[in-house]
Amino acid sequence: MNKIDYSLYLVTDRDILGNRNLYKAVEDSIKGGATVIQLREKFINDEKFLEIAKELQKVTKKYNIPLIINDNVKIAKEIDAEGVHIGQSDESLEEARKILGKDKIIGVSVGSVEEALKAEAGGADYLGIGTVFYTGSKKDINEPLGLKNLEIIAHSVKIPSVAIGGIHLDNIKEVMKTGVCGVAVISEILGKEDIEKASKTLLSFIK
Repeated sequence: MNKIDYSLYLVTDRDILGNRNLYKAVEDSIKGGATVIQLREKFINDEKFLEIAKELQKVTKKYNIPLIINDNVKIAKEIDAEGVHIGQSDESLEEARKILGKDKIIGVSVGSVEEALKAEAGGADYLGIGTVFYTGSKKDINEPLGLKNLEIIAHSVKIPSVAIGGIHLDNIKEVMKTGVCGVAVISEILGKEDIEKASKTLLSFIK
C-alpha cells in the first residue's frame, strides 16, 4: 500500500444494514468511492470476527482498498490486514506496533490536542478525531467536539486525520474546511437505500 487516501473512510455496522449483506454493501460503497474500510464488530467473539474479516478481505483486496480492523490487533495480525484502529481504552499503540510491525497502518481515536500529540509521538499513522457532532452510534460520548475543536486538533499534528461522528451531507463541507484529510462515516452510507450512490454523493462533497 502506497500513500493512503483517507477521504471517504467507511466504518462497518451490521446493525444499520439490517438484513442486507455486509460484503455486498461494502463492495457497493467501494464502487461509489469509499477509500478505506474499517471492520468494526463490538459484540461477537473472535472466531466469528475472524470469519467476517477473512470474507470482507476478499472484497477489499479485489479493489486494492485498505482494510483496517477495529480494536482487535490479534485478528489484524492473523489475516495480515493493512492495519488496525485503536481507541483510548484499547490495546496500547506501542503494543500494537510491536505485534503488527512498522509497515502496518495504526490509527488512534482522539478527542483532544493532548491525545493527538501523544498518538503522533507514539507513532500513529493517522488519527480519528471525534466525536464531532451528536451521533446515534456512540452512546457513551461526552459533549461533541464541534468544528472549532476539530480544527484545532487537526492542525496540532502533521499526520493525516479523519473526522468522525454525526457527519452528514449538510455538514460535510464545513468539516472538510477544518483541515482533516477525510471523514469517517457509518449511517450516511450504510443507512442509505442505494449505498453506491450515497458514497458517490459524499465523495463529491469531499473532493
